[in-house]
Formats: sequence, C-alpha cells, structure tokens
Amino acid sequence: MGGTPAAGVLQSPPPSPSPTRGEGSAPSQRHRTGFDATQAWVFDLDNTLYPAECNLFAQVDQRMGEFIASFLGVPFPYARHLQKSYYRQFGTTLSGLMKVHKMRPEPFLDYVHDIDLAVVPEHPELGEAIKALPGRRLIFTNGTRAHAERVAAKLGILHLFEDIYDIVASEYVPKPQAEPYRQFLKLHGVDPKAAAMFEDMPHNLEVPHQLGLTTVLVHSSYVDHPVQIGIRNWQKPPEHVHHMTENLTEFLGDVLSTIATPKSA
Repeated sequence: MGGTPAAGVLQSPPPSPSPTRGEGSAPSQRHRTGFDATQAWVFDLDNTLYPAECNLFAQVDQRMGEFIASFLGVPFPYARHLQKSYYRQFGTTLSGLMKVHKMRPEPFLDYVHDIDLAVVPEHPELGEAIKALPGRRLIFTNGTRAHAERVAAKLGILHLFEDIYDIVASEYVPKPQAEPYRQFLKLHGVDPKAAAMFEDMPHNLEVPHQLGLTTVLVHSSYVDHPVQIGIRNWQKPPEHVHHMTENLTEFLGDVLSTIATPKSA
C-alpha cells in the first residue's frame, strides 16, 4: 500500500490503446478469445472498481504519512520519505514498517482506512454489468476487508461479490508477490485458466498472466500515480497485459455482448 511504484514499473515495455469502445483493433475478437471460458471474475478494489478520478487513495496516502510520523516520532516530510522508500523496497509501505520497525499492522490499517467516502458515487450501471457476469465474482485487495466492504457498499455493489480476499487473509504478503495469488486461487478453488483479473497497477498483473489468468488493466487519464505517466508512454501492451480499458463499466458491457454472441460455424 502507498507510495510511488518501483522504477521498473515505469520502465515496463509499452500497452496499446484500450481494445474497448473502438480503441485498438478487433475488440470483439480479443474479448471472445479472452473471456469465453471465464467463470471467476477477480477485481482489485482501489482505482479499479471505482474511478481514479475520485482521488480517494490520496486520503489513504496522506494518512499513511501521518501515522508514520506519529509512530516513529519523526517530522512529516521524513515520514513521507520513509513511506515512499518502503513502498519501493518492500512492495508496500506496510511491509516495510513491519519488517524494519516490527510494527503491528492492525493500528496502521485501521488508521489509514478511516477516510471520507463522500467522493465515491453509487454506480448502478457498474452493478448491473457485474451482476450479469457468468460465474463467480471476487475482490482481491492489498487493503483490508473492512475497507473493501465500505467502498463496495458505497458503490452499491458489495452484495454482488462472493468473498473478499484481503491483506489479512494473505498474512500481510502483498501483491505483486506470487504467494498471495497462489493462496487466493487455492483458497477459493479458482481455476486460473477460467479466471480473469482486473487491476489498475500493471505490475500486479504479471503473476496472474504467468499463472494463466486473463488480465485487464483498468487505467485512467487522471494522473494520481506516476505509473499512469508510464502507461501513457507505452506503444503496445506488455505481454502480461491482455486487455486495457479506461471505463470498466463499458468494458464489461462489451465483454458481455461478445460472450453472449454465438460463434460462427
């Protein structure tokens, strides 16, 4: 959780325009080959199920710095420096605090997720699209279950999900490390070759690609994270990004229309 992505993320090989709503070539064929067999739909939470334009994660980011400053008794600018450094070195700020300072995770998670959800709108159109997906629907987040439940409830979609796999369930091992993905698949009995994963961070799709899931990058023209600047410079998708979209609701609508269309004989 939190901070600036590792430099390698910004230097990833370049994704092409989104294959949805006329961006890119042969969108229906790409959807058909990617989703015909999908029976488990796995969604990240932050900046994936709600649009990055909400800038909700900025509140979490700010509160991480506040917590570190208080916990370590250091000035806020230095706390922010540690926050970003731990993100780059350990994958999440939380992991760095636990490993370097032997910090208990619960107070940190409770504090950083105590945020104002007024900026998150209810989204009935997204709810209808998710409800129509064939098979199972799950949330896989580096945040907590309580945070995911609050946000999904505010969106009006919580009831549509079978379960939430959070940072506590992964024993505080975050994405993009491989272990939580494997544990998630085993715990929920998900066949990776019949599953799709939706994420806003491209490096979090590398392991799903390796495991056989169909991957979808939900990105935004709204820049609230340096990785989005890197995505803008891509010339074509890296191998681990199978699909891209700036509008999850429209993308799911396109997917539903293509998988419902009988294939030609």
